Amino acid sequence: MTVPYETAREQLLEAALMHVPFDGWSEATFKAAIRDADIAPEVARSACPRGAVDLAMAFHRRGDAAMRDRLAGMDMSDMRFRDKVTEAVWIRLEVAEDKEAVRRGTTLFALPLYTADGARLIWETADAIWTALGDTSDDVNWYTKRATLSGVWSATVLYWLGDDSPDHMATRAFLERRIADVMQIEKLKAQARKSPVLSRLMSGPDWLLGKIRAPQSMQRDDLPGRWTEPHR
Repeated sequence: MTVPYETAREQLLEAALMHVPFDGWSEATFKAAIRDADIAPEVARSACPRGAVDLAMAFHRRGDAAMRDRLAGMDMSDMRFRDKVTEAVWIRLEVAEDKEAVRRGTTLFALPLYTADGARLIWETADAIWTALGDTSDDVNWYTKRATLSGVWSATVLYWLGDDSPDHMATRAFLERRIADVMQIEKLKAQARKSPVLSRLMSGPDWLLGKIRAPQSMQRDDLPGRWTEPHR
């Protein structure tokens, strides 16, 4: 019986998590996961062409999916928007659960060879949060929201990794300060738009930025650099 790639990847990930605290997201961990999950090496390599790197990415994306599920079941209608964002980031930290696996992933994606993958994962998390909160922007704000939140998320994760306070309350306070800083910037931008002088100065840049549009939500299948699992 052939194991579907997604199933094989999940089985490998579960097996790998037992070894990550000792060997990180490494080739040694990947080989141990193949052995423990009792998956044929050729199937494992097909499911994860880059070995443990693909498992580290799968681990991160599993956290994003768990966050989306939690947010989908919550009623945030009475919360201020800044509190919604704070809560979403906090939930993303909670669903990570395995701090050591996150720490090892942070180390992996800090390597020059994998920084692009790490940046992509951070962006995906920021996008998942904004999308779950119902963001409908389709202009330059689509990018600035995700770029800003990517910075908040990255800084908060690094703080969380070193936080040993009860229930990570120091991290919660740090996160709330970062969100407050972002909201202050947004407040200043709104004031600038209302200023007769500044609004005229920004008319040219605003016109240019107004031409920027968010990417289409539907992915193209005819572009290079993507891989689709073959039908069985």
